[in-house]
Amino acid sequence: MTNESASSPPEAPHQGQLKALRHALLHLHKTLMDSERTAYEAVFGTVTSNQRFLELLLKDPWFAWLHSISELIVLIDEAMEAVDPPLSPADAKKLTEQVRSLLKTSESGIGFEKQYFDALQRDPDVVLAHADVAKLLKAKK
Repeated sequence: MTNESASSPPEAPHQGQLKALRHALLHLHKTLMDSERTAYEAVFGTVTSNQRFLELLLKDPWFAWLHSISELIVLIDEAMEAVDPPLSPADAKKLTEQVRSLLKTSESGIGFEKQYFDALQRDPDVVLAHADVAKLLKAKK
């Protein structure tokens, strides 16, 4: 039996930081999906299956604002998996800035900023998940 970690190069600090940010962002994304599902069900009734919920996530305008965070997670995943060229500190910094830029809120705005603001006002779990991401972003300034 081989030990994969013994043959893998050590993780660079920028890779570890981006990995932690990705993990926190993924948790925030899941929390936002759960929160939006609850809000949606309060208006339209119970979503009867996970398959139906997935369909709503992909196609219903109610959930469209979440696509931005989904797409950013995919960008981070692709960058972290890149081999040639590997993830550079500059790449990691750029992705971190994209997260910071996306997670802005606006009470009077439109799109993601407004929807995110509303979710933060409505759901303490979203606030806690946001705080985890914000802590990592503050550490990377």
